[in-house]
Amino acid sequence: MAETTTPKKLNGKVAIVTGAASGIGAVTARHFAEQGALAVVIADVQDSKGRELASSIGTNRCTYIHCDVTDEEQVRSLVDSTVHLYGRLDIMFSNAGIVSGSHQTVLDLDLKLYDRVMAVNSRGMAACVKHAARVMIEGQVRGSIVCTASLTAESGTEFATDYTMSKHAVLGLVRSASKQLAARGVRVNCVSPGSVLTPLLCDMLKVGMEDLGKMIAPMYARSGNGMLTEKHVADAVVFLASEEAEFVTGHNLVVDGGVNPL
Repeated sequence: MAETTTPKKLNGKVAIVTGAASGIGAVTARHFAEQGALAVVIADVQDSKGRELASSIGTNRCTYIHCDVTDEEQVRSLVDSTVHLYGRLDIMFSNAGIVSGSHQTVLDLDLKLYDRVMAVNSRGMAACVKHAARVMIEGQVRGSIVCTASLTAESGTEFATDYTMSKHAVLGLVRSASKQLAARGVRVNCVSPGSVLTPLLCDMLKVGMEDLGKMIAPMYARSGNGMLTEKHVADAVVFLASEEAEFVTGHNLVVDGGVNPL
């Protein structure tokens, strides 16, 4: 009997991943390539890490482009360059995000730090959705846009007020854009990870990777599936980006093992 192979979910697709030089973005960019993407454009401000990742995936199918998502012209150029290089854009994974480096309760809210967080996490995502959707519609592509939100997108927190507000804004963006773009064939969803061992969460909680692992391991003990990893989140993004999710739009896909650790 001939061996059968599982069809790759993103065969022939062209994708952009922002915030792709490390963490969830890097794992997802690699997973896109493994799932058959024709091309993956890695966008970040961490040039050395971004180029290294692109090289490890293979420069025949992966390109690194420097992009600061707080600058709309850089986002526009990123999208236009992708279309120029590969002829189309099928998937935008808008993943770039930061924390303020301060716990930022409402009583001591530093509005300069707040402005920086909102510029990346909210305004930057709006720019990515705007310009990706425009070229998808222009190219008559039935595209998929996925934004990284967070468990904090639908709850309050005892700290990181600015980050929490920025992720609520992402949810509003996704819900509005999904309604506005559905008739044009463009789907817009978001993924909300639980606590994952990433540099971003280390910055938020002000701990090292080893200590973070010790902190969150007990939270997942009752999930029965071990620790939540970047690969689990990447799997969810691949689903939302793929044609398997062609009737899914405006959805916030929570990936936390059912334990809501934050």
